Amino acid sequence: MEPVGILLLIVAVFLIIVLFRSIKIVPQQWNYIIERLGRYRRTLEPGPRLLVPFVDSVRAKVDLRERVVNFPPQPVITADNLGVQIDTVLYYIITQPTAAVYNIDDYLAGVEQLTTTTLRNVVGSMDLEKTLTSREEINARLAAELDKATDKWGLKVTRVELRSIEPPLSIRDAMEKQMRAERDRRAAILNAEGTKRSSILMAEGEQQSAVLRAKGERDAAVLRADGEAKAIQTVFAAIHNAKPTDRLLTYQYLQTLPTIAQGTANKVWVVPAELTKALGGIGNAFGGGDASGPREEEEVEVDTSALELDDSALKALEEAQQAAREVQDIGEGKEPGQLPPAPA
Repeated sequence: MEPVGILLLIVAVFLIIVLFRSIKIVPQQWNYIIERLGRYRRTLEPGPRLLVPFVDSVRAKVDLRERVVNFPPQPVITADNLGVQIDTVLYYIITQPTAAVYNIDDYLAGVEQLTTTTLRNVVGSMDLEKTLTSREEINARLAAELDKATDKWGLKVTRVELRSIEPPLSIRDAMEKQMRAERDRRAAILNAEGTKRSSILMAEGEQQSAVLRAKGERDAAVLRADGEAKAIQTVFAAIHNAKPTDRLLTYQYLQTLPTIAQGTANKVWVVPAELTKALGGIGNAFGGGDASGPREEEEVEVDTSALELDDSALKALEEAQQAAREVQDIGEGKEPGQLPPAPA
């Protein structure tokens, strides 16, 4: 190959290299920091850009998207001198690429150290119990302090989260015992309140039941009394309208005697005067009757088949029946106790 051809080939390769070094394509959400001969020149926005070859160079490529950094657990002392391990998560974005490149050597390391010191200042003014229950407050204070401190670095801290707070093992055991005792206390209180409420409801139910039962018994007694009064009035009216004779009244007395004799405690009988008069009336009725016509024998007896009487009651009933027969015999002109003549 001739020297001229070799020279042209070298020139072509050189131009291709220069062309590739002159054209830069910047991706979306990225910025390139360009220096010319070691001095900041400009910031390239997303898209194809031309550079002066061998003069302009890319100092840094800055990502403008929101980034998440998880820092390892940091030991922090609370206000009551208890050591805890706090794990934090930081969310930030770069708002000024030139400040992030030229104002600090390593902004990630700077943010980590600043987060640790700020966290110790915030948590150091709280006791353990408040630290465990005030995560939102700690997050807000950390975000405000970090945003203020990183503003000169071209960063904006959007959010800080405490991922975990780990107290010492002995403190965790004590807290678990305390929480278990608190739960037991609440369970006992709820159980006592439930028992109390149940007792109150049962007492109220028994009271209402007793009141309703008493009202029902009262109404039943009133209705029963009204019924008995009406029954007595009806019976009395029927007896009055029927105009009973002395013989019927005597029979009713005799029918009532077994009922009076019921029970073993009845030792004394009281025979009313009306019974004697009634028996005498029966004798008069038989003695003063019409002798011209035959008179049918009437015998007053008491049906005791459906009654259960003791010996004394049965004896008294038999004596009453015998007295009635004797009265009947006297009225017919026979001797007391004489048997009737046999039919022819």
